[in-house]
Amino acid sequence: MKEDYYDILGISKGASQAEIKKAYRKMAIKYHPDKNPNDTEAEAKFKKAAEAYEILGNEDKRQKYDQFGHSAFDGSQGFGGGGMNMDDIFSQFGDIFGGGFGGRSQGFSGFGGGFGGRQRSKGSNLRIRVSLSLEEVATGIEKKIKVSRKKKPSDTTFKTCTTCNGTGQVTRVTNTILGRMQTATPCTTCGGSGQIIDKKGQGTDASGLRMTEETVSIKIPAGVEDGMQLKVSNKGNEPAGEGVPGDLIVLIEVKEHESLQRDGENIHYDLYVSFPEAALGASKEIQTVTGKVRIKIEPGVQSGKILRLRNKGLPNLNGYSTGDLLVHINVWTPQTLTKEQKEFFEKNSEDTNFEPNPNKSDKSFFEKVKDMFS
Repeated sequence: MKEDYYDILGISKGASQAEIKKAYRKMAIKYHPDKNPNDTEAEAKFKKAAEAYEILGNEDKRQKYDQFGHSAFDGSQGFGGGGMNMDDIFSQFGDIFGGGFGGRSQGFSGFGGGFGGRQRSKGSNLRIRVSLSLEEVATGIEKKIKVSRKKKPSDTTFKTCTTCNGTGQVTRVTNTILGRMQTATPCTTCGGSGQIIDKKGQGTDASGLRMTEETVSIKIPAGVEDGMQLKVSNKGNEPAGEGVPGDLIVLIEVKEHESLQRDGENIHYDLYVSFPEAALGASKEIQTVTGKVRIKIEPGVQSGKILRLRNKGLPNLNGYSTGDLLVHINVWTPQTLTKEQKEFFEKNSEDTNFEPNPNKSDKSFFEKVKDMFS
């Protein structure tokens, strides 16, 4: 009795098409012949998963299967009639893996045909750290960085690998219960490139590469965060022989600002005002990520009040929105007083106008914090 297709993919009968595709992709990667050479059990699971996806991934076939089970495909339809071979299975990979595998899988052969060919080697990646100020994060910036990377000099030459004869692969044929199976693995001599060094250039390493210094332009978008990584394609080390260079991985490091504190897209700023300024009101100049602005402090402002300056924060990395600048008012209490100042406060200490009298509409500290993050 054939195994239930839903059980094969490990999903429920009410699974969506996205869930079906995700389950098949997971199994196809796990049991792919490239990753499990000479493993007949993995190969069988790989075929079962493809068979299940062939039916469940098609709404019409799925509806018939849900109604009639495997009997719906007896004869020449689907797998029941043997109408799907390994070429058909690999053709699914264009849908599931975004075209990365194409019609036939690289590195796998058998079932009546040869698969793949010379692999396109890629050089190793390089990593650098770039420090940015908060102002640079706000606007985005293009930085020119000197990078030391390995490149192939013109005086290094290569020749065809004698182990794989330039194919980049070594093949093996094994007998299985399904017949003869041919698998191919990357050539260990040339690393899959099909070429080996013929003549090394002056000052090169064992791979025929020479370390050179190059200035690389890196475009950093506005809104990046500390710890993010950006990729500059093909600016890493070049490979030995034919192939493409690796990538340059850029780690973003955002420096602390002397007066501004970042909270996602919002910016916090502590503004200290004196007793007279709090009582009489004032006009104060404050720092933002795009320069200084002047704000008005209303008479009678209380310590802990938060002023929100719309769109004075940092832009969203995707450009959808801009955060705010949150100005936290702190009324500064003098720590020493002159004789005249002390007499003034003593004289007014019992004045009802100086007694705390918060309005019910005034929010508590915790309510202000809650509003700030909502």
